[in-house]
Amino acid sequence: MFTAAGFEKTFAYIELFKQGLVCTISLSVLTVLFGFILALILAVMRLSDVCPFRYLALTRDGHLREQGFLATLSRFNPIRFIATVYVEVFRATPMLVQLFIIYYVVFDGVDLPSFKLFGFIRFDRFLPGVVALALNSGAYLSEIIRAGIQSIDGGQTEAARSLGLSQTQNMRFIILPQAIKNILPPIANEFVTIIKESSICYTIGVQEIMYAVTSIKGATYRIAEPLVIATLVYFCLTFPTSKIIAYFERRMSRGDKR
Repeated sequence: MFTAAGFEKTFAYIELFKQGLVCTISLSVLTVLFGFILALILAVMRLSDVCPFRYLALTRDGHLREQGFLATLSRFNPIRFIATVYVEVFRATPMLVQLFIIYYVVFDGVDLPSFKLFGFIRFDRFLPGVVALALNSGAYLSEIIRAGIQSIDGGQTEAARSLGLSQTQNMRFIILPQAIKNILPPIANEFVTIIKESSICYTIGVQEIMYAVTSIKGATYRIAEPLVIATLVYFCLTFPTSKIIAYFERRMSRGDKR
């Protein structure tokens, strides 16, 4: 299955793996960046308390409705509903389907610039890959952020209100700084996950690591050796990153121990 000649042929195309490595890291960094921004918006939307039909909860004589259609409608939060639907749809559907919808449907007919990043990454394929990964990652990261915000003691919100801080100020200056400390390790782990999931982008022609494997397979008619090298490259990316994350997670948790 594995032969010295096969590895020799594969190493002749080692430049493709170097390009794939640069592309994979670029995909992962941009995905986590844009995914985090989207996730923060989604998390705030899911924690919002915007009920435009709240007035329907009261009867004409001023009594509170406890059940019925109008009582249910009075509690309806359209912002939370939209965010919840988004999160559930993206978490319940395959990443490959989402990628194909973004590339073949959403970007169909969109005339993207055809220049190459770093001289070899095709922007017209790279951008849809980043968008698809970021949309998917945002759905998962939003749950991490939401859990981090909800982990902050509610008494701090009450104290902020007693000091005259608005809800926005409370979230910006009190809740989020503490929540970010709690969610940094899971977000860093999401970065490791994205490194591995980015391999799916080779299906739309993004020049990442698995694209290098298929290119070498077409040139040498060998698949085992390129897959071994791709495995080693992914391992060298994810294993040290995981250990670095674990180290900083231990450092950050020292202050929580009493």
